[in-house]
Amino acid sequence: MNTIIGKDTVFTGTVDIKGAIRIDGTVKGKIISSDTVTVGTGGYIEADVEAQSAVIAGKVVGNLNATENIELQAKSDVEGDINTKSLVVEQGAIFCGACHMKQGKSTMGFLPPDDKVKAQQTKEKDTIEVKN
Repeated sequence: MNTIIGKDTVFTGTVDIKGAIRIDGTVKGKIISSDTVTVGTGGYIEADVEAQSAVIAGKVVGNLNATENIELQAKSDVEGDINTKSLVVEQGAIFCGACHMKQGKSTMGFLPPDDKVKAQQTKEKDTIEVKN
């Protein structure tokens, strides 16, 4: 964790950080991070967030843009749009806005990768042709 904004701290403006940041206080403006933005349970953000990933446990009023993933923990409250590849919403989280998921390949193993699907389809097609 490179930067921590404590619970009694109020910051107004743009925070541009190369690394991770944890916010337990108040930030109004814009947050840009090359790593993870974490908002603690007492944290309040009235800002747009751009980061690699975000973990939200507090209150956010603004848009969240993460290139990798966003996690809304059980006591989080988000008012704004979300744009990310992967989204986790725990039971109890409040989210009011739109969510846009960037297209990406599933890493969860539920869907086979495209090349395996094509190989399987080719194999099935060859098998069908051989039987005829």
